[in-house]
Amino acid sequence: MREKRKRKKQTTMQTITALANDVMEGLMRRYQDRVPDVNAIINAMITEGIITQAGEIENDHIAFRTLGVPHLGIRSLERIFLHLGYEKRDYYNFAEKKLDAYWYAPPKPELPRIFISELRVPELSDAARNIISRYTSVIQQDPVDALDLNNAAQVDEFLHSGLWETPAFADYQVLLNESEYAAWVIFNRYYLNHFTISVHNLKEGYDTIPAFNAFLERHGFVLNNSGGKIKTSPDGNLLQSATVARKLLAEFAGGVQQLIPGSYVEFAERKVLEAFRDTDRADITRHHRREGFEAANANRIFESTYRAQTER
Repeated sequence: MREKRKRKKQTTMQTITALANDVMEGLMRRYQDRVPDVNAIINAMITEGIITQAGEIENDHIAFRTLGVPHLGIRSLERIFLHLGYEKRDYYNFAEKKLDAYWYAPPKPELPRIFISELRVPELSDAARNIISRYTSVIQQDPVDALDLNNAAQVDEFLHSGLWETPAFADYQVLLNESEYAAWVIFNRYYLNHFTISVHNLKEGYDTIPAFNAFLERHGFVLNNSGGKIKTSPDGNLLQSATVARKLLAEFAGGVQQLIPGSYVEFAERKVLEAFRDTDRADITRHHRREGFEAANANRIFESTYRAQTER
């Protein structure tokens, strides 16, 4: 009986992992089509001999932005990933940006970590709150309730669908002047905000953030310089950088077209922890490296979609 339960548990985990893989493939396919820097970076890596194909890249984590309003936000979106076997981990507070966030550990190391942030809408001005409410108040129940979470195609479609009507450009501008995060979400909804290349698993000479940043800039990519191009955790074991989001032609209500920031690409170097520094490189796994996130790093990386970066 015990062996039967063990086999059933293994089968369930295999099913969940396969489902998670399908969801990730759908997310990455659409993200890659929409964010020009993704293919451009991959092609540059292939040209320079860092990789031979995109499949060699480890995706450190992906990130989503949400609004803290009834029936939405972290509590709603996280249900998808908890169903896929992810485990909720640390909480982060971004006081200046009025954001809460959590990260989620994957059920298998080949899957990316998840980072979900949420705007504390009640802390905004009356004008901004009213705009957000005008669009999101049409949602009268958690939209995840209507999903078959075992259907990867349905989940993928949901993550790329508008939950509210296309905003007016005037409303976008009002939000932009108070919270660039709010403006990004009101237009992009749950669209994937970024994916992250694990540079520490690349070939030597490109496996550190300083070296990889130099490679990126040689190929003409513009890096987020908020707080410096390299964002480093206090323990020195997590280094991150990111491209600046390129502007895309967006169509607002009434057919109004404007260039606005899209998504971007992030890069992470997780150093081997002190206890494992003598481990052979070939034997190093995620378990041996610095885990989690760093609020100060993330706070600056959020700004990859902000005007101070995109209009440099």
